[in-house]
This record gives sequence, structure tokens and C-alpha cells, in this order.
Amino acid sequence: MSRIAMIVWNEFRNDARVLKQARTLQASGYQVTVFALHTPGVTCHEEVLPEGIRVIRVARTAPWRATTAGVRSSSGSFEREQSMSVRRLLSRLWVHASLMVRITLHRAVVVHAHDVNTLPTAWLAARLSGAKLVYDAHEVSTSREGYARFRKWVACIEATLMPRAEGTITTTQTRAKFFARAYGIARLLVLQNRPCFSLSAPTQRIRNELDLQHPWPIVIYQGGLQQGRGLERLLRVSATLQGAYFVLIGGGRLTQDLMKLREELGLTERVHFIPTVPLADLPSYTASADIGVQPIENTCLNHFSTDSNKLFEYVIAGLPVVATNFPEIRKIIRPHALGLLAAADSDQPLRTELKRLIDDPLLRQTCARNAKIAARHLNWEQQEIQLVALYQRVLARNAEVHP
Repeated sequence: MSRIAMIVWNEFRNDARVLKQARTLQASGYQVTVFALHTPGVTCHEEVLPEGIRVIRVARTAPWRATTAGVRSSSGSFEREQSMSVRRLLSRLWVHASLMVRITLHRAVVVHAHDVNTLPTAWLAARLSGAKLVYDAHEVSTSREGYARFRKWVACIEATLMPRAEGTITTTQTRAKFFARAYGIARLLVLQNRPCFSLSAPTQRIRNELDLQHPWPIVIYQGGLQQGRGLERLLRVSATLQGAYFVLIGGGRLTQDLMKLREELGLTERVHFIPTVPLADLPSYTASADIGVQPIENTCLNHFSTDSNKLFEYVIAGLPVVATNFPEIRKIIRPHALGLLAAADSDQPLRTELKRLIDDPLLRQTCARNAKIAARHLNWEQQEIQLVALYQRVLARNAEVHP
């Protein structure tokens, strides 16, 4: 059985995209092993998932980081900060080296890098082990929230290594065009962030868990609570919309700021937060809402070119959607008439479209019905064959070189 080594820069606990790809390839006759990061007390060093997928994790910090974490330097604050930065860099290099060694010794036929922070490690492991390289660019990391400091480094890495990959993948057509033009490579395979198809009957999970007293519609946002997602805007808008609950599921850097804003706006009865839930439980939460919202802002190309997990998760659950009018999002919502589009320039468009759905039960029902129809086409099963075909082409080229 041919081995595939996937590498991620996370604990591999809630990475839906990677899990779907691993399951598809495992079911197609490959032995998939995911190399990830280990956090003591949170994850296992090694485990085997029910489908037979192996997961191997390496410590996410070098040994000396753990032993020196509590040691306070006697030098000044600037020197301390410089010393900490050097230790962080060396620790990260140690982790990448550990991943590279484990993957090299694994002797896979394909090393599959997920996102740019794993690409150099995957490329080196592939070179040392004689494997083929597949790269899945989940994001446009040269124009992404929080990546401004690393833009030149990211561009250099991708420009150098993407042309050397035997297979390249991304998430939307806009991103595929960008990468092809930026790095002079063939158009990437597009695999959208679609969930697996399921028949999601409506549930009362959110209503029961939060003990919501009024029969108002529930507007749900699920995903990272991060900058540029339009979440401050969503809370400001919610303050002007009566007769609806707003529920945010997920975690991130903005969690505390958003909770504080909720207090300042006097929204504790109508705006609620649920921490990140396991992937297996998420569909039941989604199906207990009435409207899905994606108020992402035009702060970078990565946002402008997205469609996102949550949009497809809303569709699979049969929710009407209000989302920002960006090209890839528009391609999903408009042809299937499953929701409303709001301009990204101010609060008012989002308020207007949310109010339409909140105040019009018949419109919600129509959009929900259309979403359920669209779900039969906009699911992972409808595109996974393209991933298998990519692997067949990559390995066929390998066979031609080594008959």
C-alpha cells in the first residue's frame, strides 16, 4: 500500500479540510499518515483514526523552551525580548526539523504540505526521501490578516517551491488564478472547502443549551473569532435588530474584545458565545440555527478571494445565508438563490439584508429550501474524485521516470 505523508502546523483536532482529504485518499487505497503538533495533556503522540488514518505528532516546542519558560532574565526588557525572539525562532526550527526527520524516515511516495508554513519542511523531506510533493495552499498568505511581517518571506518560499511541486491545490478559482499568475505555474486544482453531504434535520441544540426563552430566529456565525471577519460590525448591527438571537461559535484572538463589546452594547440577552466545538458536533449546532451569516471584510486579498468552510456548512445544514458580496461567495449564493448578499463597505448593507431575513419567514423558508437543494451538489463527495485523479497523475509521472 503506497504511503502518503501529510503535514499540518496544528494539532490536527479540528482541521476539516485535511481530514476530508485524508479520508478520501485512505478510502482510495493509500495509507495516509498525518504529521502534526503535540500539546501535552491535549493530544496523543500517536493514534489511529477509525478509518485507519495514522496521526503522528511531535512536540510543538523544543525541550529547552519547557525548561526555561519560568526563568526570568536579569537583563533589561529589550535584551529579554531579543533573547525570547531568538529562543522562539530556534524552537520553531527544532520542531520543523523534528517533523522533517519523521517524515523522511516514513518513506512515503507523496509528501502533502498543507499551507505555506509546512511547505519548506515538506519539500526537504520529499527531496531526502525521494517522494513527490503536493502542496495545498489553503490561504493567500502573501495578503492575509496577521501575515504582513512575513509577506516577503512567504512570497519567496512559494515562488521557489510551488513550481517544484508535482501537484498544487487551492480553495477557489480566484486564488488559483492568483497563484498561477504570481508564480508562473499551471492553474492549480480547486477543491472548495465543502463538507461531506449529510441530511441535517433541524435541531434545538442551541436553543436548549443557551436556554433561549423567545421563539426568535437564531442568526449563527461559526468559525474563528479573528480580525477582518466583520464580527465587531455584526455585534453593532445586532444592537439595532430586535427579535433575533445572535450566536457566535468558535474562538480566537477577538473573543474577549467581542464579549466586552457585547457588554458595552447591552446585548447579553441576545448575543451569545459558544466555544469551539468538536467537528463531529458542529452540524447539530448549525442545524439548530435559522440564518447563517458571513460578514467578512475586504481587508486583504485572502478575504476577498474566499468562500470559506462556514458558507458551505450553512448550505449543507439548509440555512438561508447573509454574506458579503465577494466574487467567490457570490458564485455560491446567487445561482442557487439561497440567501442575500451585502456590500462590504459599511454596517448598513449588512443590517438591511439581515433585517429582510429576520422579518420575512417566507423568504427564509424559500432560501432554506433552495439551500437544501444546492447541498446535493455543493458537498465534498462531488469533488473528491478530482483529488484522487491528481494523485494518480502525480504517481503516474513517477512511474514514467522510474519504470
